[in-house]
Amino acid sequence: MPTDLAIQAKGLVKRFGSVVAVNGLDLGVEPGITYGLLGPNGSGKTTLVRLLLGVILPNEGSITVMGRRVPDRVLRSQMGYMPQSLALYEDLTVTENVSFYARLMDAYSPPRVEETIQLVDMASRARSAVSTLSGGMKRRVSLACALVHRPVMLFLDEPTVGVDPQLRAQFWDHFQRLNQQGVTIVVCTHVMDEAERCTRLGLLHQGRLLAEGTARELRARAGAETLEEAFLRFSSQ
Repeated sequence: MPTDLAIQAKGLVKRFGSVVAVNGLDLGVEPGITYGLLGPNGSGKTTLVRLLLGVILPNEGSITVMGRRVPDRVLRSQMGYMPQSLALYEDLTVTENVSFYARLMDAYSPPRVEETIQLVDMASRARSAVSTLSGGMKRRVSLACALVHRPVMLFLDEPTVGVDPQLRAQFWDHFQRLNQQGVTIVVCTHVMDEAERCTRLGLLHQGRLLAEGTARELRARAGAETLEEAFLRFSSQ
C-alpha cells in the first residue's frame, strides 16, 4: 500500500468472544475522498469504524491514520464521528448540544457553534430542546456535533437513516464540499444509491473485505448492472 494514505490498516482482527467481527482485513483510504463501507447489518462496518477511531483495540493487526498509529490522543482532536445511534442530550437545546461537543474537543467559540448550526440548516431551532425535534432534525444536530471542531477525518455510521430524500441530498452535497476542502470521509451504509455517491467502496461481508473500487469498477468486475447484484455475486464467491 502507498505510504501517503489517510488510513492504512493491515491484518485487522477483532473478536468478541467466539464472534469474529473483523477477520484479517487490509484497508487503504486515500486522503480527501469519501470511502464507503457497504454491507448488510452484522458485516463488521461499525466495528471497523470503531477500530479506526481507536475506540476499541484490535486483537491482531495495525492501524495508521494520517501517519500516526491508532490509538493516538492527537488524532482524536482531528476526527469527527457521527454514530448511527444519536448521542444527543434530549433536555438540552440544539446550541447547548453543539457547544458541549465543541468544548469536549477544545474548539468552543460562539461564532463557530452558530456557523455550524447554520451549516446544517438548524438556526431557526437553535434554542429548541432536542426532545422537541423530528428524527431528521436530530440527524442534522448530530452531524453538527461531529463537524463543530472542523475535523480533517470524518466517520459517519449510517448518517441518513430515517431522513427524507431532500435532507439526504443536502447531506451528500455537504460531504462533497468537505472532500473539496481536503476532509477524508468514511461512511457506513447499506443503501445502494448512497453507495453510488462514494468516491470508492469497500464491500464487507462477515468481517472480510470482499472487493473494493469505484462503483463502476465493482459492477464491471462482477458483470452486474447494479451494486446490489455485484455485492451478491462477490459474496457468493
